[in-house]
Amino acid sequence: MNKIRTVCVYSASSPGLNDCYGEAARRLGELLAQHHLRLVNGAGAKGLMRAVADAVLSHGGEAVGVIPRFMVERGWHYPGMTRLVEVETMHERKQVMARLSDGVIALPGGCGTLEELLEIITWKQLGLYPKPIVILNVNSFFSPLLAMFGKAISERFMRGEHEALWQVAATPEEALRLLFATPLWNPSVGKFSTL
Repeated sequence: MNKIRTVCVYSASSPGLNDCYGEAARRLGELLAQHHLRLVNGAGAKGLMRAVADAVLSHGGEAVGVIPRFMVERGWHYPGMTRLVEVETMHERKQVMARLSDGVIALPGGCGTLEELLEIITWKQLGLYPKPIVILNVNSFFSPLLAMFGKAISERFMRGEHEALWQVAATPEEALRLLFATPLWNPSVGKFSTL
């Protein structure tokens, strides 16, 4: 079983979403706190980012937010985080979130969330982030992306072995179980990306 202490959660900062997404985010935050797992996320003041953080905090957990200074200057940050880490760039934000975490869970989100998820999968493929990555497929949100991954594999843009880069969960409970159960990525598999 993996030693997981801090979980990076990628998610939307958009307000006004379908209730099922907020429910999943709140449940995930509650579970993180109950398992004494620290949350690290993008410190957004709205949407699923805020919902996860609020749930963690209201259940006695710790929530660390990593956010570029320009977003703080625009008031886009959630000041209620246990700790706020200000960085200079979006690139640095992703690096710090990855460095602080022992695994990733992706909740639904827009371009930013999808970009974070695809980049961390790429890092894992290259052996730069061997830790578990779990896609929480609430309301089948990620199903088109998973189908795209399948197409990339069937068209030989990716190897079949790369399907093990991520795990897919239907519920927050399953996402947490997969975080602990998924073995660390073997960097030697990165050789497949060069063939």
